[in-house]
Amino acid sequence: MNARNKRLSEALANSFGAYPIGYGLSLVILPFFAPMIQKDPVTVNLVVTAIYATISFTRIYFLRQVFEKMGCDDNIFRLLPKLFKKIGKDKPGSGPRGIQS
Repeated sequence: MNARNKRLSEALANSFGAYPIGYGLSLVILPFFAPMIQKDPVTVNLVVTAIYATISFTRIYFLRQVFEKMGCDDNIFRLLPKLFKKIGKDKPGSGPRGIQS
């Protein structure tokens, strides 16, 4: 796989991973800060932006670690099954149909 496809694969994983995280974060953060917006909108805006930026940086950092650990030569469509297999092997009783191996 060439470097362009690797970057594209990582960018797709990053983009599609961002939506559910951002949505869930919005459900928690926005109701919490809503009462404070009228009093000091600039400060609330800065704090909310800092929270989103921190979560985004952390998400990108860990995603990059996954891509490096699972193999930079793979794309997201090959990495996900490997990741699920690895998670499945770590669980006790993860043989076929719950039969312990």
